Order: sequence, then C-alpha cells, then structure tokens
Amino acid sequence: MKRRLFLGITAAGLLRARVLEQGERDRAMSYLHATRKMFLDSVAGVTPAQWEWKPDPDVWSIAEVAEHIALSEDNLFTLVRKTVAGPPASPAQLAETKGKDEAVMKTAVDRSRKFKAPQNLQPTHRWKTKAELVSHFKDSRDRTIEYVQTTTDDLRAHAAPHPAYKELDAYQWILFIAGHSERHILQLNEVKTKPGYPKA
Repeated sequence: MKRRLFLGITAAGLLRARVLEQGERDRAMSYLHATRKMFLDSVAGVTPAQWEWKPDPDVWSIAEVAEHIALSEDNLFTLVRKTVAGPPASPAQLAETKGKDEAVMKTAVDRSRKFKAPQNLQPTHRWKTKAELVSHFKDSRDRTIEYVQTTTDDLRAHAAPHPAYKELDAYQWILFIAGHSERHILQLNEVKTKPGYPKA
C-alpha cells in the first residue's frame, strides 16, 4: 500500500506543470512592454487626416495598420490560451520548437518577407476613432502582460503550428505577439515617410 502511494505521488510530481522561469517571464514581459510603448508613441499626435491617409489605394493607412495590430493582439492571445488548454504537444512537436526563441524575436520584424494577412485580420474600420482603437489595444496588451506575469500554465509543453516558423510552443507564440506588433509598427511608421503624407 505504501509503495502504491509513493508511486502515485511520484507520478503526480512528474506530471506537474513547469512554471516559467523568471528569466523567461521577464524577457517576454520586457518585449511586450517595449512594443506597447512603441505602438502608443507611434500613433501619438497623429491627426485625423494623417490617420486615414493612404499613400496608395493598395497600401494600408496608419489607421488600417493600427487596426491590424489590435486585431492580431486579440487573435494571437486567444490562440495561446486555446493551445495551453489543449493536450500537451508530442515529443516530435516539442523537438521542432527547440531554439526558436531568438529566431522569433529576430525575424518577426523582418519586413523583407511579406505575408498576406488572413481575412479575419484585415482592417474593416471596426473602431470609429483612433481613441477607441488605442484604448482597445491598451486593454488587450495589458491583459497579455498580466497573463505572462501571473500564469502558472506550462507554456513550454504546448505547441501550435505557425505558417513560417512551423511549430512554436506557447511561450514562443507570446514572443511572436510582441514581434508581430513591432513588425507592423515599423510598417505604420513607413507611412509617415511617404510623399504626400499630410503635415497635419
């Protein structure tokens, strides 16, 4: 009887979730905070005319890029939560995630590689004003940061496929949330450099 009890306790210990190490937590939170500030700084002072201006009919305006950032924040965070709520990744999946933290942070911002946004993440002017969109983004990003700060979920034990990186674990998907927003903040700021950008 004692042997069975001991084995049960040992098995429970092996199945216990691996909580993020503080260094991992700090790294993700730092990147999320930094890109939060980058976004807010990039849209601060943008006038209504600048907000809606398009350098070309086929190029997104600042408003459209900002909407894509806000939509993606919600979509990617939902993906993380669904991934963690699902079954653990297979050993083969986890093997594919190894060593990708740096790659995600480095290459997510590489604008030389172009991707077409999925239909559900394309801008349709869901928010009527800049203030509404910015408020939504802040609420969403603060939720993401709070989750990273407090979660006891085993983010390294769950994975989901990415079209470019293949398998990413849930922690890497959080890094991608920040990297994706930084990528499009760069796109947003490029609009300001285009000929014809309104002075006010």
